[in-house]
This record gives sequence, structure tokens and C-alpha cells, in this order.
Amino acid sequence: MPIIIGIDPGLLNSAWGIINEDSGRMEYIASGTITTHASQNIAIRLRKIYQELYKAIEAYAPTQCAIEETFVNKNPLSSLKLGQARGVAILAASNSGIAVSEYSPRLIKKSLVGSGRADKRQIEAMVKYLMPRANVKNDHEADAIAVSICHANIAATQNKINGAL
Repeated sequence: MPIIIGIDPGLLNSAWGIINEDSGRMEYIASGTITTHASQNIAIRLRKIYQELYKAIEAYAPTQCAIEETFVNKNPLSSLKLGQARGVAILAASNSGIAVSEYSPRLIKKSLVGSGRADKRQIEAMVKYLMPRANVKNDHEADAIAVSICHANIAATQNKINGAL
């Protein structure tokens, strides 16, 4: 029974969502959003993201981690900042001994909604449909849970393929 933490990284808002997957059945465990302020020094913001993710990992003991890959923004500085937030998120999981899988935004949307071009409202609606007990407070948490669900679906498919070989 893997417990999966999905991470939607961002410098302003990083979110995490934890689910339990058991033989194709998924159950919501917890989620949260880490908010930093643009007026703060970047090092302080990154430290907060790392510390809060590390606390969530310690509290819920996930066995697997999935994170959204970086997409390229029109603004290169925004892409760099997102990459830094992703880096500390990956480090928090890695320092906890958890392997990290990465998924493109398009694959996450496709695995959840069936379309790689789904919008935020569609993602949030599908997360609420699949996880009715989920206490989703914002679209960042919905995205993080979507990353967890994507990972669970892909891992289950790979296990079926490997079992058939």
C-alpha cells in the first residue's frame, strides 16, 4: 500500500497532497499549501518550502513522491525561480529517503481528466469527484493531489505490465 505525496511546486505557493493507493483504490489522506511572500529574501522562501514539506513528509510517512516537472515560462526569471522551488521540494523528499518521480503538466492532466489541455477548474472538479473526502482549499492543492493520482495510475499500469511479462 503505497502512500504517495504529490507536489505542485512554486515559489509563491507550493502545495502537497497525500493519498493512499491500495489495489487501484485511492484514498485522500491530507494536503496543504506553503505560501511565501515576494518581499522576503529568496533563501528564506526556499528554506520555508523545504522545512514545511519535510514536516509533512515526517508526519505522514509517504513511501513515494511525485512532482510536477518545470514548464518553460515566457519569463526566464520565473522559470528559474520555479526550478529553485522544485529543487528544494525534491531535496526534502530525497533527504527523507523517498525516490522522486517527475511528470509533465500535460501527462498529469491527461491521466486525470483525459485531456492534456484541461484547465484548473476541470482538474479541481475531477480531484473532488475522485476524492470526495478531500479538503481541497485551493487549485494548488488540487494540482498536488492530481500529481499523486497520476503517479498512482502510472505505477499501477506499470505493475500490471510487469506482472504480465
